[in-house]
Amino acid sequence: MPKGQGCLSFVVHKHKATAMHYDFRLEIGGVMPSWSVPKGPTLDPGVRRLAMPTGPHDLEYRKFEGVIGSGYGAGVVMIWDTGTYNPELEVAKGSRVEVKAKGEADEVAARELGEGNLKFRLYGLKLKGSFALVRTGGLNGKESWLMIKHRDEYCQQGYDANSSGLSAVSGLTMDKIAEARLRELGATLD
Repeated sequence: MPKGQGCLSFVVHKHKATAMHYDFRLEIGGVMPSWSVPKGPTLDPGVRRLAMPTGPHDLEYRKFEGVIGSGYGAGVVMIWDTGTYNPELEVAKGSRVEVKAKGEADEVAARELGEGNLKFRLYGLKLKGSFALVRTGGLNGKESWLMIKHRDEYCQQGYDANSSGLSAVSGLTMDKIAEARLRELGATLD
């Protein structure tokens, strides 16, 4: 876990289920509201990423890396990035301050999420700096959001999440995570 200044947790799972995608999860209210980001998060402020809500996950799920064997979401799950975050409040156009006290941060994050415009600063191993999740008018009758990178010192034009194919915690690729799980299953069958 990076030694950031955030008081709340976040994780990005790279998930190969029906299709490869990234699940972005923020700790809010003791759970992790989640969004599927098909093309992955970006550090390029000129790119907006579609983020489809998938429902909250248990806070402990942020530590999961492995294989979901069957049912909904079956497939390989990698901890692509992990760290902490603080919500941000806009004090003037383009000027934000971080909310660093955990109780207040949790309240601000819940309120901003409910209003459909959550700004936050990530302290991750791969993702750093200021971002926003903004609810849009919807896509094909479903609620949708945009994940946006704010301009700051961490911007990288042309950034592609797929160029970083190793787990932030184990250093394994998706294939190696699957192989490790198969080895575990083989060991328990002996």
